[in-house]
Amino acid sequence: MKTRWFDKVTKTPLQEYPRPQLVRKDWQNLNGIFNYAITGHTDTIPSKFDGEILVPFAVESDLSGVAKRVSKDDLLWYEKKFTLDPCFEGKRVRLNFDAVDWQCRVYINGKMIGEHTGGYDPFSFDITDYLVDGENTLNLRVFDPTDQSSQPRGKQASKSHGFWYTSTTGIWQTVWLEPVNEVYIEKLKLLADIDSGVINVKTLLNGEAQLHATVKDGGNVIFDGKISADENIPVPNAKLWSPETPFLYDLTVKAVKDGAELDSVDSYFGMRKFSIGKDKAGLPRLMLNNEPYFQRGLLDQGYWVDGGLTPPTDEAMIYDIQTMKDLGFNMLRKHIKVEPARWYYHCDRIGMIVWQDMVSGVQNLPLILVGGLPNITVTNVSDNLYAWFGRKDKYFRDEFEDEMYRMIDNLYNYPCIGCWVPFNEAWGQFDAKRIGNEIKAYDPSRIVDHASGWHDQKGPDLKSVHRYIVPVTMPRLDGRPFVLSEFGGLSYKISGHVYDDKKSFGYNVNYTDPAKYTAAYKKMFEKQIIPLVKKGLCATVYTQVSDVEFEVNGLLTYDREILKIDADVAREINAQLKY
Repeated sequence: MKTRWFDKVTKTPLQEYPRPQLVRKDWQNLNGIFNYAITGHTDTIPSKFDGEILVPFAVESDLSGVAKRVSKDDLLWYEKKFTLDPCFEGKRVRLNFDAVDWQCRVYINGKMIGEHTGGYDPFSFDITDYLVDGENTLNLRVFDPTDQSSQPRGKQASKSHGFWYTSTTGIWQTVWLEPVNEVYIEKLKLLADIDSGVINVKTLLNGEAQLHATVKDGGNVIFDGKISADENIPVPNAKLWSPETPFLYDLTVKAVKDGAELDSVDSYFGMRKFSIGKDKAGLPRLMLNNEPYFQRGLLDQGYWVDGGLTPPTDEAMIYDIQTMKDLGFNMLRKHIKVEPARWYYHCDRIGMIVWQDMVSGVQNLPLILVGGLPNITVTNVSDNLYAWFGRKDKYFRDEFEDEMYRMIDNLYNYPCIGCWVPFNEAWGQFDAKRIGNEIKAYDPSRIVDHASGWHDQKGPDLKSVHRYIVPVTMPRLDGRPFVLSEFGGLSYKISGHVYDDKKSFGYNVNYTDPAKYTAAYKKMFEKQIIPLVKKGLCATVYTQVSDVEFEVNGLLTYDREILKIDADVAREINAQLKY
């Protein structure tokens, strides 16, 4: 089974510039054929490798060309020979990894240059002093125990079953090089303020230089001048970003010293505001740009039958987002996964709000707290009972928070992200109220769903409910906006387009006829969901964008070949989900 993009993947995949919020003109993509080896635990680089692997697809995926599992007793090794392009002459060389799952050591020409822990965030090293003239050798040593430990891993499992999916080990996002001067722009942090009509630009500069910024509205320059490292740049008569009008401003920041340009990076921003307020009836509502705005969303797990966590092509990413936008949805809940940076860029430019989950991590999931009583009546078990939630180990509680804040920092600049979701359905949940409040203090520009589904700790910002099996009803409001952050899951299995015909399942009735499936979807919304909007419902997250392995409750089949629902009916329903 494969997607339509499988045969479009070349031996040098995903060649698009991988970091849209900090773009440099010169760079070198290392994606392509690497050597790989699976060994026991050792610190010695293998002298012989098992074969070739297509990076950046994980070793378990079909697109990698390997499709092998790696256990907690194994290490995964990579090797790549490379020669620098001419643009690196006289420059410092930075080696960038956009994601490697989970713990890795990096070697250049046999010398270890650094380590990284965390499977979902980018990291980089200055490798200049380790390089030689001509050909160089890059090696990686990767350890990933998956579900045999409690690191953030989402729904990855050493053996896929039910709603646990094929694991991802090693490199699964782009590997690339970029040349920089001794003084260069390390990071931009962008915050739109539509009430004051400014974009705040914080620039982290490695070294000393004068900063210069240019802001463009299409082809029109609206600002061009010197800035400080923490500058409010005016954006007069701002064009506001929304799913209906996803307008983006272009931003260029330069570092200049003694008349010489030391660095130049291109970025962009959207002028928008996510907040909470009350409507004319006094009900708490989610707001966009100071107006009540109903968010019609889908659960989006971001798995691909041929690429695993890695979309096969840039076009494939766009397909999922645009298809859901064309059906009338304006929000995707990125569920327990972090996407490549270009996915968020496409949401920014297409116009799709994103609720971003933190990736959960717990070795022994407390099923009674996750799927037992909560599916019948939502409980509110205190999450400082760490053992109950599989969170006795302080090391992994700390690791979760560390990776969570790195995720927030990495994704901070994307206008599309409107909500952070640290915990989902008790999956490794702990101290959710404290963490929710701390996220809110760290990033007050976005909404926080501190405990999505159940085991509400009365934290910020939402009364967040999941409903499967039993009908959706209106809960007692407590001053927080009410969101239905997961529901539905109507199942429809289409033979020839399923991962496993015998083991397929869904969270609700299994339909075999497209007309009956669409009719059930329509009835659910008309009878249970739409009447709740006027009573206080502020957002919906239907399960889900596509089938995923054994689950057949997607609007799309897992291979993305068939849209199961009648598109006109989906658009008709979404048109009614509004204030």
